[in-house]
Amino acid sequence: MIVAPMTFVRVGLLLILAVILQVSAVSQTSIFGGHADLVVLTVAAIAYYAGSVSGCAVGFAAGFLLDLASGATMGASSLVLTAIGYSVGRFRELRDPSHGLMPAPVGAAATAGWVLTFAAVSFMLDVGARVSPLVIRDMVVTVVLNTLIAIPWFVAIRRILRPSLSVDPVELGRRRQQPRSAGPIGLRGLEI
Repeated sequence: MIVAPMTFVRVGLLLILAVILQVSAVSQTSIFGGHADLVVLTVAAIAYYAGSVSGCAVGFAAGFLLDLASGATMGASSLVLTAIGYSVGRFRELRDPSHGLMPAPVGAAATAGWVLTFAAVSFMLDVGARVSPLVIRDMVVTVVLNTLIAIPWFVAIRRILRPSLSVDPVELGRRRQQPRSAGPIGLRGLEI
């Protein structure tokens, strides 16, 4: 990602918008006992398009804002969202998936990681969370809902971040598909 003042403004506004929507509207709307989680999808989308280092920074900032807005234990959300941002960004850097439907499994994996890890951190910190079989149902519903809204949410975030991205991921995929020049058999793949 290009480090420019507008990049920080765009990402900051995205995070603030996601946290405000999550705390004020989305978390209040229950569908089959679960609710969508826009903050996790926002962190995953920014990490998916910007990389692991940006994903870490965005995850920490989003978790900090979420803890401030919801009045939760400070640091619990930041810890988990930092790890999710790094993991999604690192997945993108190592695998470079170029399929158009890839945001759905990435959003599902990020959400599953979020609900499971946040539950474990909350349980270890003894926040007072009660464990019942209904919690598992709510986790599954949240993962399914986030999977359904992942593709349009990722597309919207990509359109907002596109001017700030240093290399367009689609163009990068096209460049990698071009055949490489072949050298001697023993030296193929080595840059000399």
